[in-house]
Amino acid sequence: MTHEDARMQAACDYIRSHSEEPLSLEDMSRQAGLSPFHFLRRFKAFTGLTPKQFLDGCRLDALKGHLRGGGSVTDAIYEAGFGSSSRVYEKVDTRLGMTPKEYRTGGERVSISYVTEQTAVGLMMMGATDRGLCFVQFGEREAELLAMLRSEYPKALLTAMAEPYPEQFQAWMQALGAHLAGGQPSLSLPLDLRATAFQWKVWRYLQGIPYAEVQSYSEVAEGIGQPKAARAVARACATNRVAIVIPCHRVIRGTGELGGYRWGLDRKRALLDGERAARARGPRR
Repeated sequence: MTHEDARMQAACDYIRSHSEEPLSLEDMSRQAGLSPFHFLRRFKAFTGLTPKQFLDGCRLDALKGHLRGGGSVTDAIYEAGFGSSSRVYEKVDTRLGMTPKEYRTGGERVSISYVTEQTAVGLMMMGATDRGLCFVQFGEREAELLAMLRSEYPKALLTAMAEPYPEQFQAWMQALGAHLAGGQPSLSLPLDLRATAFQWKVWRYLQGIPYAEVQSYSEVAEGIGQPKAARAVARACATNRVAIVIPCHRVIRGTGELGGYRWGLDRKRALLDGERAARARGPRR
């Protein structure tokens, strides 16, 4: 680690340990021994986030901890360092994937419907709230996939979808199936996910990588305007909970090697090979 990286790591540690206190850009840059302008530039190059985004992420983590510990939502919000409850409900809902009150109860008020389908690349489970998809993952057994879904929302009402499926749910399933079969290269479906600002930035960029094409982690980092954030990009790919819709399988190493894939390299290879074969065949008539 370079001296500059060590300085930024120390800044991250400082922000994390003081996130429940009022912190301004001047406070953070003073601790790092830099002007606010230079601190902002170097911190963003190191983490892929602005200091404010990183601070909000730390406070979100603290909020999760306080919510899981019980007590009132209002107390948890202020103990986590947020200045007002209205700001939390405006911004945190999309990053928790639910309201703070719902998260405190482990998703107790959230209803998630799910269905398991056999696809060309293995068993796939799709889970969705009324807002959008919150879970698209591959596995070997339905019980394994259901356990993964339950670990995300331990107190949510999980309901196996029975036919006839609701129209909206049916449309999402058909779009996913057609995409995997090579008949629908473009895929744009609503999402309902917990994520940091940086994860969303990476995931939205990944959705713009053309069908059957790939980019390296470094190219993605360049594409989002954070050229030194290749490792953070890799972490964002690894934490993707919605396979295919957020096409992290299209990100590979700069050497041309496949790199990692949380659902297995064989499946990543099959997805890329399938897309290339579909593109070579051309549009179906």
